[in-house]
This record gives sequence, C-alpha cells and structure tokens, in this order.
Amino acid sequence: MSFINKPKVSHPSLPRNALGLTRRQYEGSMSTLCAGCGHDSITAAIVEACWGLDMRPEQLVKLSGIGCSSKTTAYFVAGAHGFNSVHGRMPSIASGASAANRELTYIGISGDGDSLSIGLGQLVHVIRRNVNMLYMIENNGVYGLTKGQFSASADIGTKAKKGDVNQTPPIDPVLLALSLGATFVARSFSGDKAQLVPLIQAGLRHNGFALIDVLSPCVTFNDHEGSTKSYTFTREHYQPVVETDFVAHASEISVNYAEGESVSVQLHDGSRVNLRKLDPSYDPTDRSAAYNYIETKLKNHEYVTGLIHIDESSSTEFHTLNKTTAVPLNRLPFEKLAPGAAALDKLMGRYR
Repeated sequence: MSFINKPKVSHPSLPRNALGLTRRQYEGSMSTLCAGCGHDSITAAIVEACWGLDMRPEQLVKLSGIGCSSKTTAYFVAGAHGFNSVHGRMPSIASGASAANRELTYIGISGDGDSLSIGLGQLVHVIRRNVNMLYMIENNGVYGLTKGQFSASADIGTKAKKGDVNQTPPIDPVLLALSLGATFVARSFSGDKAQLVPLIQAGLRHNGFALIDVLSPCVTFNDHEGSTKSYTFTREHYQPVVETDFVAHASEISVNYAEGESVSVQLHDGSRVNLRKLDPSYDPTDRSAAYNYIETKLKNHEYVTGLIHIDESSSTEFHTLNKTTAVPLNRLPFEKLAPGAAALDKLMGRYR
C-alpha cells in the first residue's frame, strides 16, 4: 500500500479548536480510493468529529482489517497510533489494546466484507464483551478490492457488475448489534455529513461498544451487464496486454433531509436506496421497539438512519466487568506485573 503525504503548509487564518489545532492537523495521507468513493466522505466526517471534540491526536488509536474500508485509517489523524490487522481480526486487536490501556480512545474502521463474513465471529464477541470503542462499518455491499463480488450485506435482488443477481438474504449489522445487546447502535449515510459527524462524536464519547453502520456507495462496480461502456464488455471484445481497470471520475453523493422524512437517493448506476431519518419523538432507549422498528422499515426497503439505540446504564462495559487496571500496563511496576509464586498459587486456587 502506497501513501502520498499531504502538504504541511496551511493558511494562518484557519479556525482552531481548544487545543490550538486546525482541521488540517487531523488529516492523514492522500486517499488512494476511487474518486467519489463514499469512504472518503466518511473520512472527512471523522476528521471533523475529532477536531470538534478537541481530541489530542496521540490519544486516538486507529484499528482496521483488510479491504477498501480498512485503508481509511491512513487518511485521518496522522498523529494517532494505528494497527492494520489481518482480514476480519481487528476486534481481537482492539480488545487486547483496550485491556492494556484504557486511557486511550479506540476507533475501528471496517467494511461489510471484513465484518460480516470472515470477521463475523470476531464482531459478535466484541459486541457482547462491550469493549469500549467506536466500531464503524463502511457498508457498500461488495468486495471492492477483489472486483465487486456480493458481500454478506448485499440485498436480495441486487445486480452485480457482471449481471448476477443476489438471492441470498443479507446480514443487517444494526439488527445483529441490537440482538446481541450493544449499548450504542446507529446508522448513517456517507453523504449526510450533518448527521454523521455528531453520531461519530457521540460514539467516541460513549462508555462501551458503539456501532455505526454507514451506507457508503461504491463508484467502481455500479456499471452493469449489457452496457457497451462497461469493463466487462471491453474485456470481451478487446485483447489488452495486461488486465487493467479505468475508474471514471464520479461525484460524491450527498443528501439533506429533515428528521422524520424519507428520501430516495439515486446511486451512480441509476439504482436507488431509500433512507428514513428518525423522528424526534423516537425513543432510542427501548431496545425491543428499536429492533421492531428497524425490521419493519427494512421490509419496506427503507434504511433508518440516526441514533437507533443507546444504553448508558449498562453494567457490562468491558473494563467494569473485567476489573481491568486503571493504569496502563506499560506503566505498572514489575512487582505488580509479576507478584511472585505465592500470589500465583492463590490465584490458581480458585480453579481447583
């Protein structure tokens, strides 16, 4: 993976937060994602959220797995700690890091392929353990790095780039999180920055596991079978020396609609996704009602966006439940880390 650093020069009149930092100081490398990718809009929202929270960059830990989404961590808060894990295994790294140092703020960036297929078992357990982190799924319904196969979140009837139609029921991460007892569940759209930024800020400040499922259109794999301008048609009628793709420029999709309203968003291939923003009267503290509401709207082909569920009274938060040390492990004295044979015998006695 190659990175292109952004220029460090910034205009002296740029607004600064309480730490005296500009938004530019919360950016990372230049994005190598396709022009118009929804993931870049999410990156911009994360930058805005961290800047607005006056977060010290060195207090943030960025974690990811494999996929287009997992490249995102290179594109924001260059001064943060970071770890790019293997495919689907980011939750294990996040759990271990959080257990070792609870003073830092953790954000995991994943995709629908990384989280809902190979990493589904990992996601399930990081939710039920209520690890103190923000977990964002950049959800586009395809495997973007491997030519656009259906992911586990692809809806029934969705047509792939090569014309195949998905017939397998999708896994909905919001319903999954609600059923597993997640204490913060939200959904948003990459083009709705006004909604997404405060959701990210709330997730970063939540004491426990916070999940935000972000619908993020893929601009590369929306062309369809039968088009003479499609990549498939070109490969069938020409003999190139090497297999390459040209990704045409596409504009980012953005929306602006009021609370309680529904809007139909046209994607780059002409297909549409229906979004409904939660009404102000909606109660996010009622888990059962939230689950039923989301399930009903999904049957009407509507994706509900906003803060879907939050539980701030839960006693199952990871550090509380496991009585982890308030002092990071790397600052504990040797005597605490290795208390001796007698202490070990006393500990093992519990299991005899």
